[in-house]
Amino acid sequence: MSTSERPPKPDTSDKSDKSGPAAARPDAPAAGRASGPPPLPSSVRPLRDAGKISAAHAVGQAGAAPAARGGVGVSGAAAKKVFVPRPAAPRALGGLLQKSAQLSEAVLLEALADQEELRRGGGATTEGTRLGELLVKRHAVTEEQVLQALGLQFDLPVALELKPETVEPDLAQRVPINFAKQHRLLLLRRQPDTGIVEVAIADPTAVHVLDDVRRAVGGDVEPVLIPEGLIVEAINKVYSRDRIDAELHKHEDVAEEAETEEDVDLVDLNDEAPIIRWVNSVIFHAVRMRASDIHLEPHEKDLGVRYRVDNVLEEYKRAPRNFINSITARVKIMAGLNIAEKRLPQDGRIRRKIAGKDIDMRVATVPTGYGERITIRLLDRSAVLLNLSDLGFGEDHLETMTEMINRPHGIILVTGPTGSGKTTTLYAALSQINTPDINILTVEDPVEYQLEGISQIQVNPKIELTFASSIRSFLRHDPDVIMVGEIRDQETAGMAITASLTGHLVLSTIHTNDAASAVTRLIDMGIEPFLVTSSLATVLAQRLVRRLCAACRELYRPTPLELERLAIPVDRFFSGDFKVATYKTKAPPPPPGMLYRRHEGGCATCSKRGYTGRSAIYELLVINDEVRELSLRKTDATTLKRAALRAGMRTLRTDGAGKVMWGITSVEEVMLVTAEDKE
Repeated sequence: MSTSERPPKPDTSDKSDKSGPAAARPDAPAAGRASGPPPLPSSVRPLRDAGKISAAHAVGQAGAAPAARGGVGVSGAAAKKVFVPRPAAPRALGGLLQKSAQLSEAVLLEALADQEELRRGGGATTEGTRLGELLVKRHAVTEEQVLQALGLQFDLPVALELKPETVEPDLAQRVPINFAKQHRLLLLRRQPDTGIVEVAIADPTAVHVLDDVRRAVGGDVEPVLIPEGLIVEAINKVYSRDRIDAELHKHEDVAEEAETEEDVDLVDLNDEAPIIRWVNSVIFHAVRMRASDIHLEPHEKDLGVRYRVDNVLEEYKRAPRNFINSITARVKIMAGLNIAEKRLPQDGRIRRKIAGKDIDMRVATVPTGYGERITIRLLDRSAVLLNLSDLGFGEDHLETMTEMINRPHGIILVTGPTGSGKTTTLYAALSQINTPDINILTVEDPVEYQLEGISQIQVNPKIELTFASSIRSFLRHDPDVIMVGEIRDQETAGMAITASLTGHLVLSTIHTNDAASAVTRLIDMGIEPFLVTSSLATVLAQRLVRRLCAACRELYRPTPLELERLAIPVDRFFSGDFKVATYKTKAPPPPPGMLYRRHEGGCATCSKRGYTGRSAIYELLVINDEVRELSLRKTDATTLKRAALRAGMRTLRTDGAGKVMWGITSVEEVMLVTAEDKE
């Protein structure tokens, strides 16, 4: 049989060697032999005995699986098209996951088939073809479960947390930051008794990288498996860039002598490198802090920098007044703006890979009395899109939303103020129904996430590519589902209703304070009430609340006034008889008669804030017969809301109260983002 006719050899590997084909490596197995695990160099000393790794486990991780393990042996052209994977051996990664993570054999075989297909198209070293990555993308297992299985497979210790403050900075910087980020490793500490250096790694097969680390530190190393995201985050914190501020202030005196009342262009400034590094550090730190916005604000004596983290503005640093023009020019150059135009607002975009993440930045400038103010909106394009079940829906809301997004036609509206997570909800809904048998088209401003299998269009008013014109064009492309970024005017609303009435499911957003107001808003735009009632299926209003830090939240007994503000019956609450919807949460809820609140001063886990991340609270209005009848009579939003409440709708505050009782957020957060419910 010729080489081209050999049957495909499947590989249940999770970590493929990134250095090149196996044949080019000095430690590659000889042709025709079943491969063993990649040999650890003598200098690499795992905390467990790594000398007992079997050939079966190497099949599951390092590649070069025997044909007998891969599937049915067929010849000729059929060998290139047919792949029938067989169950994984007990020491293979798939077998370990079946045992430790209850991974079903059907899902494993599907992932193996996908892996083989991807490798035929892109080669064995192509990113994204590892078994673990494919299973995580399928939500079949978690990254932590894959890492635990790899630890069992390679007899290496696994750590699911990494505290940057425990890392020895001087030791870590023995390895260049670019090398550390490229290979996802971090030098942790040197053991005082043995002198062995502990190294955090995410890829247990990269033995050649560990050998390079050994040479860099001049001694033995011990690998520890840690999730890739934690390693990257720790690298960003350990390789501190505080020296950039020192460099900037070091040049302050020189700049004061050179600066005049005239603007100094960045390309003519001798201190160009410090300015570039200072701007980069501001963006870098914002990504590290998970900030959504950066504000560069010129003042009379200096330039202030503030971040918006979890919807709260925090001051980060200040720069001397002399550098305002240089910093502004640098940002405008990065965003492709006109640095000579300082009198008019400008909008631009920056795309960079920062700390291993693909970051899209929308830049807006506006002239002020002390210079140009700049706001940068950060969008992590590499972030994993959430499912509806991860967004904070109660079980009943999740069931209703799942039913609604699987309807064949109608309009689903998500409403709320700017920054309330409407787009995230729409993307999660699209991801859930995105299957090969459904044609989905979207028109957005801007396209925030690229979704595989979905055609996405960004509006461009300069060439008259608007929401309405895009929907009109979509109808000629046989769509099943259409997503419209926002309904802003009568034309867009009319086209969305036309699309829904012709047998399409339409998802969109609209700016109103609550769900009932969305109905009256469409009528106020000039849409006939009978068209609204015949096309609108449901309206979802939402707000974002900060999550209590599970590491430091405090248990306390609430006052009757706090409970009354949340419309919680006081007697039933303290007796434990008051029940709310069920919510998905990792931390346990408080005991009956108690609540959790923010710990004053926070802890290291939440960066002294008391909160980590955000969750959403919802108000779900399903258009029933009573609401339709009232809408036809052009009834006000308050009357519509009362009708919906009689049908069982929960208001934003009531949903927030449920999250408070589950220990997800605090009374203060819910009161901050919700208005009084009028019934």
